[in-house]
Amino acid sequence: MSQQKRLFLLDAYALIFRGYYAFIKNPRINSKGMDTSAIIGFMNSLMDVIKREKPDHLAVAFDKGGSDYRNEMYQEYKAHRDETPEAIKIAVPYIQELLRAMHIPIMEKAGFEADDLIGTLAKQAEKEGYQVFMVTPDKDFAQLVSENIFMYKPARLGNDIEIWGVPEVLEKFEIETPEQVIDFLGMMGDSADNIPGFPGVGEVTAKKLIKEFGTMENLLENTDKLKGALKDKIENNKELGILSKKLARIMLDCPVEFNAEDFALSKPDVEKTDALFMELEFRQMKAQFDKFFGTGKEYDEIETNGNGESAEEAPKAVKKPATKKSNEDQFDLFGFSDEDNGESKPHSYYATLENTPHHYQTVQGDLPVKLLLQNLLNQTSVCFDTETTGIDALNAELVGMSFSFEKGKGFYVPFPENREEAQTLADKFKPFFENEAIEKIGQNMKYDLKILSHYGIQVKGKLFDTMIAHYLINPDMRHNMDVLSETYLKYSPKSIETLIGKKGKNQLSMRDVPLEDIKEYATEDADVTFQLAAHFQPILEKVGTKKLFDEIEIPLVPVLAAMETEGIRLDVPFLQSMSTEIDTEIKTLEHKIYEMAGEKFNLASPKQLGAILFEKMKIGGAKQKKTKTGQYATGEEVLSYLANEHQIVKDILDWRQMVKLQSTYIEALPNQVDPKTQRVHTDYMQTVAATGRLSSNNPNLQNIPIRTERGRQIRKAFIARNENYTLLSADYSQIELRIIAALSGEENMIKAFQNHEDIHRSTAAKVFHVPLEEVTKEQRSNAKTVNFGIIYGVSAFGLSNQTSLSRSESAALIDAYYKTYPKLKSYMSEQVEFARHNGYVQTVSGRRRYLKDINSANAVVRGAAERNAVNAPIQGSAADIIKIAMINIHKKLTTENWQSKMLLQVHDELVFDVHNSELERIKPMIKHEMENAFKLAVPLEVELGTGKNWLEAH
Repeated sequence: MSQQKRLFLLDAYALIFRGYYAFIKNPRINSKGMDTSAIIGFMNSLMDVIKREKPDHLAVAFDKGGSDYRNEMYQEYKAHRDETPEAIKIAVPYIQELLRAMHIPIMEKAGFEADDLIGTLAKQAEKEGYQVFMVTPDKDFAQLVSENIFMYKPARLGNDIEIWGVPEVLEKFEIETPEQVIDFLGMMGDSADNIPGFPGVGEVTAKKLIKEFGTMENLLENTDKLKGALKDKIENNKELGILSKKLARIMLDCPVEFNAEDFALSKPDVEKTDALFMELEFRQMKAQFDKFFGTGKEYDEIETNGNGESAEEAPKAVKKPATKKSNEDQFDLFGFSDEDNGESKPHSYYATLENTPHHYQTVQGDLPVKLLLQNLLNQTSVCFDTETTGIDALNAELVGMSFSFEKGKGFYVPFPENREEAQTLADKFKPFFENEAIEKIGQNMKYDLKILSHYGIQVKGKLFDTMIAHYLINPDMRHNMDVLSETYLKYSPKSIETLIGKKGKNQLSMRDVPLEDIKEYATEDADVTFQLAAHFQPILEKVGTKKLFDEIEIPLVPVLAAMETEGIRLDVPFLQSMSTEIDTEIKTLEHKIYEMAGEKFNLASPKQLGAILFEKMKIGGAKQKKTKTGQYATGEEVLSYLANEHQIVKDILDWRQMVKLQSTYIEALPNQVDPKTQRVHTDYMQTVAATGRLSSNNPNLQNIPIRTERGRQIRKAFIARNENYTLLSADYSQIELRIIAALSGEENMIKAFQNHEDIHRSTAAKVFHVPLEEVTKEQRSNAKTVNFGIIYGVSAFGLSNQTSLSRSESAALIDAYYKTYPKLKSYMSEQVEFARHNGYVQTVSGRRRYLKDINSANAVVRGAAERNAVNAPIQGSAADIIKIAMINIHKKLTTENWQSKMLLQVHDELVFDVHNSELERIKPMIKHEMENAFKLAVPLEVELGTGKNWLEAH
């Protein structure tokens, strides 16, 4: 068989937009505040094609100023499109610069669209004997498919690539030749391009007409064979149909030429691509790009499919690669995981241990340790880091400690494996750690504080945590030390995998690492962190978050460390009996659902569930929403909309909830009990939520559902330490409403709170114009929904979904609400305006929430940022206030030697293990500290409850 070369033509804007919107809920922002989602998305697609297919020839086509030919023909062509998002406008020059550095031709001609350039080049290359792959998600290209021209739809959201040859196109469009795609598009139109088509003709009708008439022209000549409204619509819009077909046809005679030599894929200018990746802060992309193109085999030597495959083996009959799971990280499509960093990350751009002068010393023996300690005690600021046997702070042991107080210099103190000897050595460092005058610097210090507490060391004095500092400077970026070092110091630290290997059963312990290696690695961490602290100090001042850092976030670190170490007791037998009960309920529900469905099916399969509900049972009418993969959407919001009308849907939602409770909490919680303490110890994370709220892990206590009876039952499993203790729950009452009342200065709301009125009843009385005592249960409930929904931008549609009100009644209620509380509306507008001018909003403590999309031309994206502008200061202020209360309560519990302990923080609630002898004395103390944590125009109120378990106390 003759060998056939392959040309890949990429539709730039289709891939750029697709990449941008793939990250729309979680945009990729670098340290300069630049949204790099579109660049990442496009580069992922490009590199995935190169890596999977190893093409011989490749080019990228861009639109330039739209299609003169189509605009002359039809002024409305693409006229309705939103303005291009700013992130995409910024992205294009970078993408083109990267393509130039990769020696990939950029095809663009003023007045011509990328579709037309690709169409022209594809047909030219086909004549020269090439197989051509048009890389695009755009179905319009199907019209060009032939024996040697294919559509190549890139991988997305865990779905594999799709390659459409002639058979696939004929099947998808239900046609006889690919040329008929033009007739299909002409008949039904294309809303994306504003091609009108025939009024009232959709996909189903267009396919039917093509089956009967073959072409647009034949249809228009035989309209007498049509009936009724369809006949009238087509006869009255003949010119529109002909115009639509012309608009849909891709041009094949653009002024571009396929030049095999120019389009041949060659080794990129890695120096230029590296520089661009570094400017954009694409660390992993750079590492993986360099690994593929730079190290080992030269790219020119890599065998491409065209040189090593017969025509029959090339992707006309492409074997689809195994589906790759999509990872939320931005660079996963290259086929390398984060774990590759240790062995593959090239260091040409960064400074590293190997190319940077440094002086790191190992300190062993009584005299050297004594001299180091004297040196440490003479410093005003020292960075320290602990090396341990594992990441579980409760059970890890010290392997060593490193110290640095001067750039490029540091000390490593190895610790003996024998616990008594290790304790003796740790005791020698107590004078340093407990010295109030010396600032201690670290990265994620909460971990180190917990480790040291097991050795009887309490870290005192001022703390500086670089992870938290960066979180306050740039909350939307990642905060791990490697990222910070590479971004701000242009220095790439040694990876832990180089010492102990990748995660898994074969991973070594730090105890197995040679002393010289561990000394270099550990001291480097302290050195780098010391440098980062110096870098972040002035930036904290500059962005106005130094006070928040010093007075809330840093003092909270030891509080959280103490709470995590304390943990909470779990009633495992109760959970085991609950598990048995819920298992029975799940099976009963399954049986009931199968009976209603008339057959057994996999309830956990959205595909099978969709077919049962929407095809077999015809629930919800004909037009049910489908996902991008073509199966029915069966998510909670879809099903909850239908639950009141159909028992089977209600039962399916119940079944899902029970299965989730069973797997996430009832079965999982007993496995998270620490065998040493017999308690569960959640990890609180300060640097995850941009609002300032804490999040919790292992177990996640924030997500235990409390709106359902079964969810509430799980709280029963959290119990007091023993019979001498009682759990006490202290909960802020309606704190977010109180904050919005105070910040907006809304007198009607402020007065209601000052008079200790039921705010929902008070709101209902004002909105529905009835006396307080005549407010019905339903009126109060509706007012409550608006009260809590208003700061999240609840719409009439949203309110009607959450209540029994119609859309128009909901709109009237929202309107009446704003008339009742007029200052609320103006406050919300002021917040949005402030964000527009400053790029951020802030809480009562100066915590900033940056809103880069607040001026976006895209209405959906801008709307989300506007809602954040309103609710971030409210949520964030509530988070600040409870943090202040926690710091003050912890201080009292510690300095006044209470036996009682603070255990949990969940949203606006604190949970305590209270010694029975202290119960009556502690209640007023906790209430006072929480209610006086921050002074607002509205009084803060705290409700207390006690019980032997958390449910009883709450």
